[in-house]
Amino acid sequence: MNTGHGMILLGGVCFIVGAIAFVAVFSYLAAKFDYPRVLDGDAAEVLPRLRNGGAAMRVVWAIYAFLPLLLVPGALAATLALPSSTGSMTLALIFACLGSLAMCLGLMRWPSVHWALAGAYAESADEGRRSISATFKGLNLYLGNYIGEFLGEICLGGFFLLSGFALLDETRFPGWVGRCGIVFGVLFILGAFRNVTPRVQWISSLNNVLLPLWMIVLGGALIALDP
Repeated sequence: MNTGHGMILLGGVCFIVGAIAFVAVFSYLAAKFDYPRVLDGDAAEVLPRLRNGGAAMRVVWAIYAFLPLLLVPGALAATLALPSSTGSMTLALIFACLGSLAMCLGLMRWPSVHWALAGAYAESADEGRRSISATFKGLNLYLGNYIGEFLGEICLGGFFLLSGFALLDETRFPGWVGRCGIVFGVLFILGAFRNVTPRVQWISSLNNVLLPLWMIVLGGALIALDP
C-alpha cells in the first residue's frame, strides 16, 4: 500500500468515525441538555443546567469541540483521491480546514469559558449575574453564531460543494455520489443563514441528519477506492 492510498483510507475512516461520534454526542446533549434548543436560552436557564451536568457534561462538550478536526484528514483524503481537480480541491481543502477550526473554536466555549461562567454564576449575587449574563450572550453571539455556525458552516459547505463537482469529474466514483455532494453542499451553505432569516431553520435541522449520513457515504466511497 502506497502512502497516498494509506492517507485516503485514513481519511475515509475519519469521516465515518466522525459521523458516528457526532450522532452519539449530539444524542447525549439532546437528551441531557435539550440541545440544540438550549442554544437560544439565556444565562439564567443554561448555565445552571451546564453546571448540574457535572464532569460528564463537560467531557462530552470537550469531545464535541474536537470532533470537527476529524474533517481535516477526511478533506485531505478527498483531495488526494481527486487528482483531476487539483485546483478546486486545494481550495476545498482550505475551506475544510477553516471551517473545522471555526467550528472547533465555537464549540470550545462550552467546556472552557462557559463552564467557568457557570461556576461563577452559581456563586454570584444579582449584580454579578447580570454581568455574567452579558458575557455569556456576547460569547454566544461571537463564538457561537458568527464563528462556529456561520463561518464554520459556510466554509464546510464550500468544501462539500467543491468536492461534489470534483467527484463528478472523477470516473472512479459513481455519478450519484458527486450529485449528492453538490446538493448537500448547497443545503449546508443555505442552512448557515438561519441566524439571518428563520426561513431556512428547517434546512439547518435537516442538515443535522444529513451531515453524518453524507460523511459515512463519502468516507465509504474513499475506503472503497481502488489503490
